[in-house]
Amino acid sequence: MTKEVAALAAVQVPEPWGIATSIDIYQCDPATIRDADKIRRFVVELCDLIAMKRFRDTMVVHFGEDERVAGFSMVQLIETSLISAHFANLTNTTYLDVFSCKPYDPEQVADFATSYFGGAYRTTHVNLRR
Repeated sequence: MTKEVAALAAVQVPEPWGIATSIDIYQCDPATIRDADKIRRFVVELCDLIAMKRFRDTMVVHFGEDERVAGFSMVQLIETSLISAHFANLTNTTYLDVFSCKPYDPEQVADFATSYFGGAYRTTHVNLRR
């Protein structure tokens, strides 16, 4: 073993500080992603599912003059960080991000969100924050 390889082997990788999951859900149910109350209910149910404590009310705002980006955006502060999403009307796509320093199961979140929003398929990216 060379000195360089030994030095690299000795470096300790820090434990993850948090986990960030980005989920893009395609062909969602238009009625669900265009309903602010359903989006708020999703946040409550998701936080209950992954045992995250919500901080204040969920913010849900519709905006976007350009039809390409028009739709609701949602932000929910949680005790351990943040959940956010944008719902694109033109493509019926949900772009969901969950970031927390408290562990959770990204696949559980993706399955729940896909089912809730009636998506046909999704892509999921998980990033451990160090």
